[in-house]
Parts: sequence; C-alpha cells; structure tokens
Amino acid sequence: MTLTSVRLPTTVVGSYPVVKGSGVRALMDPLKHAVEIAVADQIGAGIDIISDGQVRGDMIRAFTSHLPGIRGSSVVGKVQPAARPITLADTKYALSRHPKVKGILTGPSTLAHGLSIETPFYRNKDELVLDIAQALAVEANYLQDAGVALIQVDEPIFSTGAANLAVGREAVNAIAGMLRVPVCLHVCGNLGNVIDDVLKINVAVFDFEFANNPQNLEVLSEKDLRGRMIGYGCVDSADPGIESIETIKKRIEAGIGVFSPDAMLLDPDCGLRMQTRDAALGKLKNMVVAAGEARAEYTG
Repeated sequence: MTLTSVRLPTTVVGSYPVVKGSGVRALMDPLKHAVEIAVADQIGAGIDIISDGQVRGDMIRAFTSHLPGIRGSSVVGKVQPAARPITLADTKYALSRHPKVKGILTGPSTLAHGLSIETPFYRNKDELVLDIAQALAVEANYLQDAGVALIQVDEPIFSTGAANLAVGREAVNAIAGMLRVPVCLHVCGNLGNVIDDVLKINVAVFDFEFANNPQNLEVLSEKDLRGRMIGYGCVDSADPGIESIETIKKRIEAGIGVFSPDAMLLDPDCGLRMQTRDAALGKLKNMVVAAGEARAEYTG
C-alpha cells in the first residue's frame, strides 16, 4: 500500500487548537476560521497527509449530536445515520487546499461508552456499538466519495479495558469492509493488555502512541503488522513543550529499529487540540524536519 510518494511520510491524528474568527463572517460560522487556520498550519508545517482540524466540538458530541436516536448524552431510540453528512464540508475544504487528506471518525465503541442507554431498544452497549457502526459507515462513504486518502477510526477506549474488544473489532470491520479507501485505526495509551485483540482488526494502518508510551515498542514487532502500516506516534501530544528535532528524530530511529521505514507513517501520539496554537505548530514543524533527516539517512 502506498499512501504518498515519500518514505516516512508525516500525518496527524487529527485535532488542532481552535482559533475562532471574529466579525460578520464568524456570525455565520464561528468555527470556519478555525478550520482554515488548522488546515493552513498543517500545510505550512509540511505535513504530507493533513486533517480538517476537528475543531467542531469534542470527539463524542461532534458525532452523537447529529445521530437520530441520541439526545444529549442519552440514547433514547434506535441509532440511525445522520440526515446529512457530519464532517464532509470541512473535509472538502481541506481537500481543496491539499491533495492528501485523512477523513476521521470517532469509533463506535468510544461513542457508545460516552453515552447512557435510556431506552429498552438496547439491552447493552454491545448492541449499541453495532448500530453506531452502521451509522458511521454512511459518513465514511461520504468521505471516501469526496476523495480522502484514508479514513481513520479513533478508538481510545480500546486501551482502557472498558470496551468489549470482540464487539469493537466487529464494528470497525463492518465500517472498513464497506470501503475501498484504506482504513486506519487509532488507539492511544498503553497497548500491553490489548495488542493481540487490536491486531486482529482488518485495517490497513494501525496508529499507536510511542512518544509518551515507548513501552508499546516492546509489545510490537514488524511481523505483527503482516504487511500493514504503522502510524508511529513520535511527538508527545500531552507535553505542552515543543520537543527538539533531535528528540523526535531519536524516537523515529527507535521505531525504525523495530519496523521497516517503508511501513511507517509519522505523527503525534494523539490530537493536538489541547495545546496552544504555537505549541501545536512548533511540534508539527519539528516533526517534519526530523522526518526529513531520518528519510535522508534511510533512503537507499
């Protein structure tokens, strides 16, 4: 699978600090300016596969607020696809500015565990997860048709032990199985207790945290990927400081000691939404430079 023409391409997990606009234009869409800033900063930093910035709310409400059957944080009826696309407009804007864009969905299990069931329609969250997956598959198809390079499904709940991973796997597979575009599964946190189950999921890319959780390198090997790619978190998204180019490059080199550079996508551990714009941009710029230095050394 080739996502870009360069070895060790850079991408993002998705979210970016929200920089709101002002004036009359902002009255129509107060977050449009934030999308434009997020996209411009990623392009300016030199990111190979960008996102739309995920600026429209937290990762749960950004999706659940649009799905019939959900009211607030409560499931009140059968969950169905949104009446219209949720993330498509911002993704199309990103595509109008850059050829390679990652579409992003919060995963079915993570969404389900952010909700309370207040209807007899669902006996448990496992049933809810599978209906959410069907709703998200509709959104994924919108993104695929728009021309995204890949679609990322975010399942941070997987590393916590709170989710039923067999059901979670079935749900992610249901989405990925309907798509032609490659699917990436992002799971942050320590993978030690869940890695075997996560690796059973049928996706083209696994995106994991390695900067803040270097022990994840100890539970993975090249053979575990079985020809798939690894999204390699080499920037600590929880650290407000901007890591040096040298620090990031050393992390990349540690990854190359385990994985082939041809199998690696480089990105921060998680989204950068909680950082300042200066910190987020500085982290991305240094990651791109570090990636370029590593690429020069490992090409040929």
